[in-house]
Amino acid sequence: MHVFTGVDEVVAAVGTHLGHGDWMTVTQDRIDLFADATGDHQWIHVDPERAADGPYGGTIAHGYLTLSLIPALGADLMRVEGVSMTINYGLEKVRFPSPVRSGSRVRVAAEIVDAVRTDTGARTTTRFTVEIDGATKPACVADSVRVLVA
Repeated sequence: MHVFTGVDEVVAAVGTHLGHGDWMTVTQDRIDLFADATGDHQWIHVDPERAADGPYGGTIAHGYLTLSLIPALGADLMRVEGVSMTINYGLEKVRFPSPVRSGSRVRVAAEIVDAVRTDTGARTTTRFTVEIDGATKPACVADSVRVLVA
């Protein structure tokens, strides 16, 4: 875990690779729960029998499910002390180069790609790359923009 003692340290850390999070298995139960939460019950996600004959040989996680796992996958990579809160500001480029098959293990790598001081703290951009165990292409690459309030 990278521990920064304030926003100035984060701003100075642009270009720092924060490492990798722990592996997590994406289960069919998680995919089904996400389908229920979002109303996206497309067969490629929730029908293992039909999906077995589909283009991926089984069900795959929703792209937005993969994206939504980033906070949990990266929770232990970075902490900033001396801030009162961190606010999700948005996302820049988000891509899904490779699908996550049910039962696959994923983890996240993170790098601080931008950070600027603001009147109230800093605005940071962290690039998260969701990797699939054994795959050559990542499942997701997203630039997450957060506001650190001192």
